[in-house]
Amino acid sequence: MKAGASSLRYRYRRILTFFLRAILTFLWWDLLVRRMLGARLVNRLARDRYRRIARQFRTLAVEMGGVLIKLGQFLSVHVELLPTEVTQELAGLQDEVPAEAFAEIRVILEEDLQAPLAQRFRLFEERAHAAASLGQVHRACLPNGAEVMVKVQRPRIREMVETDLAALRTVIGWLQRYPPIRRRADLEALFEEFRRTLFEELDYLTEGRNAEQFADNFQDHPGVRVPAVHWSHTTRRVLTLEDVTAIKITDYAAIEAAGVSRQEVARRLMETYLQQIFRDGFFHADPHPGNLFVQPLPWPEGGRGGGRALTPDDGKGRGGEKGQPFRLVFVDFGMVGRVTPEMREHLREAVIALATRDAQRLVRAYQALGMLLPGADLDRIAQAEQAIMDRYWGKSLLEMRQIDLHEVRELAWEFRDLFFEMPFQIPSDLLYLGRTLGILSGLAVGLDPDFNVWEALQPFAQELVWEEVGRAGERVPALLLTLLETLRELLQVSLRLPGRMDRYLDLAVRGELTVQVQPATGMTRSLERLERSIVRLAWMVGFVGLLLAGVQSYGAGLDHLGVLLLAAAFLALMRFLWLARQ
Repeated sequence: MKAGASSLRYRYRRILTFFLRAILTFLWWDLLVRRMLGARLVNRLARDRYRRIARQFRTLAVEMGGVLIKLGQFLSVHVELLPTEVTQELAGLQDEVPAEAFAEIRVILEEDLQAPLAQRFRLFEERAHAAASLGQVHRACLPNGAEVMVKVQRPRIREMVETDLAALRTVIGWLQRYPPIRRRADLEALFEEFRRTLFEELDYLTEGRNAEQFADNFQDHPGVRVPAVHWSHTTRRVLTLEDVTAIKITDYAAIEAAGVSRQEVARRLMETYLQQIFRDGFFHADPHPGNLFVQPLPWPEGGRGGGRALTPDDGKGRGGEKGQPFRLVFVDFGMVGRVTPEMREHLREAVIALATRDAQRLVRAYQALGMLLPGADLDRIAQAEQAIMDRYWGKSLLEMRQIDLHEVRELAWEFRDLFFEMPFQIPSDLLYLGRTLGILSGLAVGLDPDFNVWEALQPFAQELVWEEVGRAGERVPALLLTLLETLRELLQVSLRLPGRMDRYLDLAVRGELTVQVQPATGMTRSLERLERSIVRLAWMVGFVGLLLAGVQSYGAGLDHLGVLLLAAAFLALMRFLWLARQ
C-alpha cells in the first residue's frame, strides 16, 4: 500500500466515486422510482440492491485497506441507520490485508528503536504473523530470551488515513443535506468519534498504557491474562508485548481437545465484559476472534479427583461438571471504550430493567442515555418493549435466532408506526459499546449454542440492586418516607373510590355518561402519512398530465404552449421531489 502523492489522489477520488455512485443509486430507486412505480417493486428489489452495494464496499475496503476496513466495522453496528443486509455483510469484514515488504518494516523498526535490528533482538521473524490495515505483527525474541510479539505500523499510514478521512468528510457533507439522515443521526459527531479513535490506534504508546490499565483492573482475577508491555522496545510506531498466543477462541475443536468447557469460556467472557463495562468503565472494544485466546492450565495439586476445592482458574461447565482450568487471554488494546460514571449509572438502570422486565424503566434508561430522538413517543416505545419482553424474555441466543419469521412480522405490524418513525439512535459515546456487545453475542452463541444472556444478567443485576441499596446508606430513611407517602396516596384513593363509583353509576342510569375516544398514536401518524402521500400523488399526477399535454402541444406545432406546459411539468416534478424528501 504505497502512499505517494499520485496514489493518495487516486485513493481520494476512488472513495468519493464509490460513495457518490451509492448515493445516486439510493436517490434513483428509493426516491424517484419508489414514487413513480410504487413501493412494492422497489422493496422487492431492495435487499439484493443493498447487499450488492455492501459487497462492493467490502471488496474495495479489503483491496485498499487503510480507513475503509475500520469504517466497515464501524458501520456494521448501526442497525438504526443502515438496512440489515448492509450491516450483516459488513459484520464479517476482517481487519486483514497483505503484509508490507519486510525491508520497509525494518526501516521503521531501526528508526524508532535507534539501533540495528540484530542489536535489539536475538531473533526476529521476517514473515508477518498477522497483518491488519494499520499495522502488522512479527514474532521475535529479546536479548534476554523473552518471547515477544512486535507490532509495527505500516509505512506512511498516517498520510493514507488523513486522505481517507478527508474523503469521508466530503461524503458526510453530502449526506447531511438529506433531512431524514440529518434528523436521525449527528454524522459530524459520529465522524469525530471515529476519527479520534482511529488516531488513538495509530499511537502505540497509548495502546501500551491501555494494556497496562486493563491488566491492573484484572490483577485480582487469575482467570484473565493480559500481555506485559516491554517499554524498552516500544515507541509510537512500534509496540512490543509478551507473547501470550494460545488457542483461538473460535477454535472449538482445539478448546474441546484441551478439555476446556466451552460453556465456561462463554460464561467467563460475559462476566469479564460485565465487569469492564459496569465496574471499571473501561472495556476492550475489539473482541474479534483474533484478539481473544483460551489458555489451558495444569490442574492444581491434587489433580482432577483429589478433593481440592476449585480455584478461580478452574473451569466448570454447565451443571457444575469440571473442565480443564484455563485463562481467558486478551490482546490488542488499540481500540478501547470508556464509560463515564453517569453513563454507567444509566446502563445499570437498563440492566436492572431488563432483569426485572420493567419496560417503563428501560425506556427511561434509553432516554437518559440519549438513545431516543427528541419527541419520541415514550409510552408507545414502552408498549413495544413490554411486548418484546413478554415474547422473548428468557430465551437463549440460539432460540432467538430460530424465532418464526411470521411471529416477527406480526410484532412488526403491531408496532409498524415505530418501525416507520424509527425514533432510535446510538449516541457517539456508545458506538463502540454497541459494536462490542454485537460481537460478544456472536462469540457467546458460537461457544455455547444454548447460552442464555438473561441467565447471565440475572445475578449481576441482583448485585447491582444490592449495591444500589448499600450505597444509599443515609438515604434509607428517605426511601422509607417515600414508601409511606405512596401508602398514604393509595389509602386516599381507596377512600375516594366508592363515592366516585356511585356518581358514575348514577350518570349511567340516567343516560348522561359520555365517553371520549382519542385516536391512538399509531392511527394519527398513519393518517398524517396518508395525507402526505395523497399530496405527493397529486403533484405526480399533475407532473404526468402536464408532461403529456406539453409533448402533444409541441407535436401539434403549438411551440410556445408546449414549452410552457413542459416548464410547468418540470416545476411539478421539482415540487414532488421536494415533498418526497420531507
